[in-house]
Amino acid sequence: MILPETLEALTPAVPNMRISEFRGQTRVVVARDSIFEALRLLRDSRGFDLLVDITCVDYLNYRDATDRFGLVYLLAATATNERITLRVLLNEPDLTVPSAVPLWEGANWMEREVWDMFGIVFQGHPDHRRILLPEEFEAHPLRKDYPLQGRGERHNFPVLTRNEG
Repeated sequence: MILPETLEALTPAVPNMRISEFRGQTRVVVARDSIFEALRLLRDSRGFDLLVDITCVDYLNYRDATDRFGLVYLLAATATNERITLRVLLNEPDLTVPSAVPLWEGANWMEREVWDMFGIVFQGHPDHRRILLPEEFEAHPLRKDYPLQGRGERHNFPVLTRNEG
């Protein structure tokens, strides 16, 4: 459950946000230009000291979706037990958002995973390279348009052998 004061604090600082609630969970859709300010305000003014996760949803072929990607930030305030979900809607060709690493150092690996799997670029990220797949891999396999059998990328992976001994 989110305290009403938290949403009141967000409203003047983050224009054009959409708020919804489902089963006690508050979700806020924020514009790309406002996401860093919203994250900073929640951390500094409302005590959201824990970045639980950053993930992404590919809405390709969803019946009512008007945007391709939904970048999702899950935050928690450990002192008040509040939780909030912030979402940024993105479309190709511009899949760039500001990095949250200046606010939470733990965002580093989360953002690298989202880049690796979905191709979302985090502007200002200190180490923007793949974390799960080899650097030679060119695609982003959690996108809905990535074929289930892959595109044959494995042919250029380095061969790893076990050291006997």
